[in-house]
Amino acid sequence: MTANRQGVERGSFSDDYRTYRVRASGADAPDSFQVLTGDHDDIVLIVSGLNSGDLKATWGPFWRSFKPTWKIWVEEAAFRVFECGRQEINSAPASIRFCRG
Repeated sequence: MTANRQGVERGSFSDDYRTYRVRASGADAPDSFQVLTGDHDDIVLIVSGLNSGDLKATWGPFWRSFKPTWKIWVEEAAFRVFECGRQEINSAPASIRFCRG
């Protein structure tokens, strides 16, 4: 994990086109995390409500129109990286975690 002024980098995962970085809102009990990509930190996804359990997914403007199966894969891969701080494999996970939004 790497700390910076905008949060704590938890790790990354990738697909055939991009590498996605997962950044928690803080080191201790973060309430949200972001999924970023590119040199300019394009926001792909923000998941909030981690402490309350009332999860909400907010997609960046470019990413909103992507297929639901891809979004589920990104959410699940991001959660695995957030929780474990490791590189996620490229295949879709067996379990699915849904976020409202």
